[in-house]
Amino acid sequence: MGIILALIPALAWGSIGLVSGKLGGNAYQQTLGMTFGALVFGIGTWLVAQPVMDTKVWLLGILSGLFWSLGQSQQFQAMKYMGVSMTVPMSTGMQLVANTLAGALLFSEWKTGSTVGLGLLALFFLILGSTLTSRKEKSDQVSGENSVGKGIRTLLISTAGYAGYTIVFKAGNLDALATVLPQSIGMVIGASLFSIGKNALSKETVKNTLTGLLWGTGNVFMLLATSSVGLAIAFSMSQMGIVISTFGSIFLLGEKKTKKEMRYVTWGSIFVILGGIVLGIMK
Repeated sequence: MGIILALIPALAWGSIGLVSGKLGGNAYQQTLGMTFGALVFGIGTWLVAQPVMDTKVWLLGILSGLFWSLGQSQQFQAMKYMGVSMTVPMSTGMQLVANTLAGALLFSEWKTGSTVGLGLLALFFLILGSTLTSRKEKSDQVSGENSVGKGIRTLLISTAGYAGYTIVFKAGNLDALATVLPQSIGMVIGASLFSIGKNALSKETVKNTLTGLLWGTGNVFMLLATSSVGLAIAFSMSQMGIVISTFGSIFLLGEKKTKKEMRYVTWGSIFVILGGIVLGIMK
């Protein structure tokens, strides 16, 4: 059941870049609109589940949401520099390294030699797949060198934010359903601070509340999966949405790929799926 829970975020989160790309707006409008949608989802979850929420849940939940807003705003910014089909795989690889190693090293989720071996193999497959899907031909790399450099620097900041979002939840041993509302409040606060002076309130902001509902769905199942199978496995499997983001950005958003780049994307996606299968075997 835990593995199934971890696959739902892959579907929901893998669609976010595609939906936001269709809805439009700058990175700050997309992030702020997304947090409004997440807040609506958080309120709905609280009304239905009525979880017990103490001071610890509120403080750590809001902190986790603040970290997330940093990660998401910078990822949207990187999409402007490099496109969805390049940003998402690279972001995925960076997040996998940060969160999988955090789960294994900080929280001791890999306890036996065989688990460590399988975990490292899965991590290798996932990072290799992420690298291949973002690979470009040399002619493209030269023409887009400045944008790619800015995108990578932006993704480093994004990765730090995303890592903080999941690590705070895991370290606090928080209840998944109780965390959703405080986390969404932290997201709105963070996104509002980051968007000051960025023309963040517009019709595009309102449209992007839809991405917040998608994110909220993925987030609930991600937190449930983390409690069930651990951070290393849950987060890694949730990132299999890279396949949806990459192919969707090519066929739905019209991002251009050469024949060689399409081969890279295909093989990269296969390795990502293999990584998810290995993680399933681990559990």
